[in-house]
This record gives sequence, C-alpha cells and structure tokens, in this order.
Amino acid sequence: MIVLCAAALAAPPAFAADLETALVERAPVDVLHVAEGVVEAVSSATIAAQVQGRIVDVKADAGDRVRAGQVLMRIDASEANQAVAGAAASVAQAQATYINAQAEWQRNVALREKGFVSQAVVDQAVATMKAAQAGLKAAQAGRGQAVTVRDFTTIVAPLAGVVAERHAEAGEMAQPGRPLLTVYDPAQLRVVAQLPQSVAQGVSNAPLAADIILTGSAGRVAATAVMLVPSADPRTHTMEVRALLPATVSGVVPGQFARLMLQVGATQRLTVPGAAVLRRGEVTAVYVQTDAGFRLRQIRPGEVLPDGRIEILAGLNVGDRVALDPVRASLLRHQNASQQ
Repeated sequence: MIVLCAAALAAPPAFAADLETALVERAPVDVLHVAEGVVEAVSSATIAAQVQGRIVDVKADAGDRVRAGQVLMRIDASEANQAVAGAAASVAQAQATYINAQAEWQRNVALREKGFVSQAVVDQAVATMKAAQAGLKAAQAGRGQAVTVRDFTTIVAPLAGVVAERHAEAGEMAQPGRPLLTVYDPAQLRVVAQLPQSVAQGVSNAPLAADIILTGSAGRVAATAVMLVPSADPRTHTMEVRALLPATVSGVVPGQFARLMLQVGATQRLTVPGAAVLRRGEVTAVYVQTDAGFRLRQIRPGEVLPDGRIEILAGLNVGDRVALDPVRASLLRHQNASQQ
C-alpha cells in the first residue's frame, strides 16, 4: 500500500488529452471608423402649393399611408374654374373666326379663277386665315394652361409611402411655394453621416462596407450598400457617406439617430476564441498550456470580433496555447496541484 502511494506521488502531473486547446495567433481585424449620422428616406418629397387659394379639404395627416396619385388636399378652385370657362369661350370665338376666314379664302379663290378678283385679294384672304388659325392655337394653349392651373388645386401624392408631416390646415391660405405635406417611402431608408477628408480619401477607391447601430437596438445591422458622395463641404472639410438600410429592418423613421461603423482598412491583431476567456469579477484571464500543466494568466482584452474571437491587447504571445474549456482547465490544475 505504501508502494502504491509512493508511485502515485512520483507520477507526472496528469493532463487531459481530450481537453481542446487553441493557438494564439494574429488574425486580420477590420479597422473601423465610427461616425454619428441620421436616418433619412431615399425617396421623399415635400409637396408645395403651385397656386394661391384657400385650403378647403384635407384628406391626409401625419402617419397616414398613402398611394401614388391619392388626393391629399384640395384648394379652392372657384377662380380656376372661371379661368377655364373663359379660356373655353376664347377657343370657341377663335374657332369661329378661323372658320369664317377659311370660308372667305375659299370664296376668293373661286372668284379669282373666274377673274372677278385680283391675286392680291386672295393673298390677303390667305394671310387672314393664317392669322385666325394662329389665334385659335393660342386660345387652345390658353385653355390648356387654365386647365393645368385648375389641376394644381388638387394636391396628390407623388409616391406611395407615409405622410411624415402636414404643414398646413384647412382654412389656411396656400401660396405658391408654401410646403403643404411631406411624404416618404419607408421601404427605402439610409443612414447619412459625415467623414473627415483624411478618412474618406483612404477609402474612396475601395469597396465600402459598414455596419449600422440604431437607437434602441443592441446589435448591428449590415448595410446593403455604401456610397461616398464625391464632393466635400468646404466649410467642415468633410465628405458625406450614405449607408442603405436593409428592407427587413422595421421601426425606423427618418430623423432617427444612428451610428455608422465604417470599415476603413484591416490590420493584424492578436486574437483568441471567445470560449477561452474566463471572467471572474474584475479579472479577465485564460488558462495557458505549459510543460507543467495549465496556468492561469490574466489578460487585457479588446473588442469582440464579428466571428466571436476576442482581441488580446496584453498578456499573451503568438504561439501560446489556451484551453477552450477554462472550467475544466481549472479543475485539472487543482487536481495536479493536489497530487504534488
């Protein structure tokens, strides 16, 4: 019995052959630039009045969904209707004048063939007929213009979407150029941010990729497309970058705050799998495999990478091996210590 105990004490430290380890190595890590931005609609329109008049009917309010061509407002069309009626009367008058001039020209042509009038009379009839024809075309154009102005009294949605804001109430006076409603398409939203020229110039010739962090969201959303506007603001010396949100993202509205995580390059950094990191209170450590067994070593971690690996800022070197199951490594360490 004593011999067995002596043999046990003389045995080398036990290692778990099936305890999986990972090699500490350098891996390419994206270099990110964080820019604060705002959500805006790709397709939006602020509808303004094109004629003067009192607003007599409001059919849409902020938050309403509308379809393209749907009537949103009506402006008093009494004056426009009178203008259309006057233009129609002018067309009728011009048409009668043209018909009379045409008949006069035909009579003079017949008389000229019989030698009763001179060629000058025929030429004069032709000129009168052409003037009457031009007058008819001018009257018809005037009628078309009056109809167009009357159509401006009916405000319709230029696109399908949501009414973001209503700028006028029923009974107010509409003036040419005054905004009445703002409509946007919620299916196409993007985040717009400003980049310093030093950052923008470094990524201007490379395919851009970015993640978006929205207010109230814990995770990141990958932008479906990123575009750098090829112009700089001379006052702020920045360039605008636009990141398109996926159509699957819901609950986002224009004007909402967002952060843009723009990939501006890559660098080699020391990383370990996330499963190897052990956190106990304020201590962050890993179990490193050595000739004498697993040893606890405190580390200073960096950011968590998209693939789950953790950047190591201090505490490990390239070539170290760490236990992927730190709990088993801790038990094994205490078992070896009790055998010694």
